[in-house]
This record gives sequence, structure tokens and C-alpha cells, in this order.
Amino acid sequence: MTDTAAGEPLRDRLVDVGVGLLEEVGAAQLGLRAITRAAGVSHGAPRRYFPTHNALLAAIAARGFTDLLARFPHAESGTPRDRLHAMATEYVGFAAARPEMFTLMFRHDLLEGSGENLRATTLPAYARFTTLVAEALGHDDPARALALWTNLHGIAALGANRSLALIAAEADARELADRVIELHLPR
Repeated sequence: MTDTAAGEPLRDRLVDVGVGLLEEVGAAQLGLRAITRAAGVSHGAPRRYFPTHNALLAAIAARGFTDLLARFPHAESGTPRDRLHAMATEYVGFAAARPEMFTLMFRHDLLEGSGENLRATTLPAYARFTTLVAEALGHDDPARALALWTNLHGIAALGANRSLALIAAEADARELADRVIELHLPR
């Protein structure tokens, strides 16, 4: 089925419209009716591709993961520590630039069981991160890699929901991420 007005498959159009609306109104206001209205299709049209509202939200979140991971190739040169710093900068930068998308991407309570295999994207990215940590340390330390990632994710989440500015108005999320890397991976 193709949405002839837009000249693109309806599934892709619904995700594109959902991404745009998410950035404008946030996940709480991202209802199926709003998406179908903005896409110019009937309320029942998405059912062929998305049996539930959460399935559509998961497809929107998958687009967010694709966009986030596309930022990581910029973090491919230099030492493992340099690449970790670049990866962390991109991660917290993405959260700051697209807070609604970032928040939706980690709403596992909404996205689990949606039919979208988000783990196929996220687990390899985390494996890449843990490999960089092991390379920076010179040995494998899964617990340290997890602690570092949870710290970085916390910084990104606090930045995305603007709580970081409430705690420390002068804090810069990217500088804080660099400091956390240095704390976890002392030279």
C-alpha cells in the first residue's frame, strides 16, 4: 500500500510523521489519531503495519536508534579513549538535541513486545562500547563498562529532561561525560 499523495510507502510515512510530531509535542501527546491526521490517512490505516499504538511508537524509536548510531562513525578515529570520548559526546549531544526521541527510545515499558526488534540495534552498539572500554583499559572489565555506560546514560537522561540544569545550572553535559570517562578509566 502506498500513500500516493506523499509518494512513499504508508508505513514509512507514518513513521516520518510520528518522528516529526514526537519532536513537536512529545511522547505523551503522540496519539495514533494525531499521527494519522497529520499523515492524511484514516485512523484505521496504520493497522496493516502497526497492530498496536506501541508498535508504531517502537518503529519511531527504531528510527531514533538509527539516527543516534549514525552519529557514532564520527567516533572511529584515535585511541580507544578518544573514541569513547567522541561516542559519549555524540550520545549526550543527541539526548540534548532530541530529548523527546531520546526519552521514547528508552521507554522499554512501552516498547517491549511491540514486534520491533530494538535489541538487534542496541546490543551491538553496547558491545562496541564495551569493546572500547576493554581496549582503553587493556583488559576486559564488564562491570566497569556497565558502570561507565550507566553514568553516561544518566547524564544524557538528566540533560534530556532538563533536570541537570536544575541541579547544576552551569554544568555542561559533554564536559561532565568527559569527566565521568576519566573517573572510570584513570590513566
